[in-house]
Amino acid sequence: MFCRYHSKIHNIMLEKVKSLARYAGSIIMNLYNSQESMNIYYKSDNTPVTHVDYKINDIIKEGLLKINPTMPIISEEESYTLNNCYAWKDYWLIDPLDGTKEFLNKNGEFTVNISLIKNGCPILGVIYAPCFDILYSAFEKSAWKEVKSRSFKEKIHTFSSNHHIPVLVTSRSHPDQELPNYLKNIKQYHIKKIGSSLKFCLIAEGSAQIYPRFGNTYIWDTAAGQAIVTASGGKMTTWKGESLNYSLSSRSNFLNPGFIVVSS
Repeated sequence: MFCRYHSKIHNIMLEKVKSLARYAGSIIMNLYNSQESMNIYYKSDNTPVTHVDYKINDIIKEGLLKINPTMPIISEEESYTLNNCYAWKDYWLIDPLDGTKEFLNKNGEFTVNISLIKNGCPILGVIYAPCFDILYSAFEKSAWKEVKSRSFKEKIHTFSSNHHIPVLVTSRSHPDQELPNYLKNIKQYHIKKIGSSLKFCLIAEGSAQIYPRFGNTYIWDTAAGQAIVTASGGKMTTWKGESLNYSLSSRSNFLNPGFIVVSS
């Protein structure tokens, strides 16, 4: 009885998070299609951020506080120190507009990312691509792909390419200097460049099989994607074969090590 009740509560939560992601995405699309000028700033690592990132950040935070008023939130668009949050075992982790470069380049490859971390593990993840009206979600061991405008929803699984040439996904806007050396060890592959967290989603739905990443990423870049890939049957580890851990008490910063995502 307890397990059923626990699962029901989290399924209700997932539906609320999905609705919030869609709402945030609708606001993004209004601004994406508007003629108003874009306010662009640059962070210390020289990556762009816009007033849209900040606006969506506020919308998602407000929505998550309505879902659970006591759950802490970490967002890419706000400043945190580990001293302030190292004891948090459960928290929301969000990237309000993942793929700001893609947003500015008008190619549609940007997403809203929301995840729930429990004891260092992302157990719930939502990635919404508003330009394509595609939403990916996961809770524990189940993952789904939805297109609301077509009343389409299916459970998704990774697809192993044992008898096919694998599709390898890489970042469209963040070149990886170590990638060429990695590719020398793979005899055959098709390569697809795509922005934001959609790389995780392609693996989760079986459209791609490998996502190697050597360059810097942050925990908000990967948590929702990891939840979806893992729930769909895939695997995500560091290059040492270790699981990515989101436990704040064991970290010195919010950076991830390099990692690889595979279909099985």
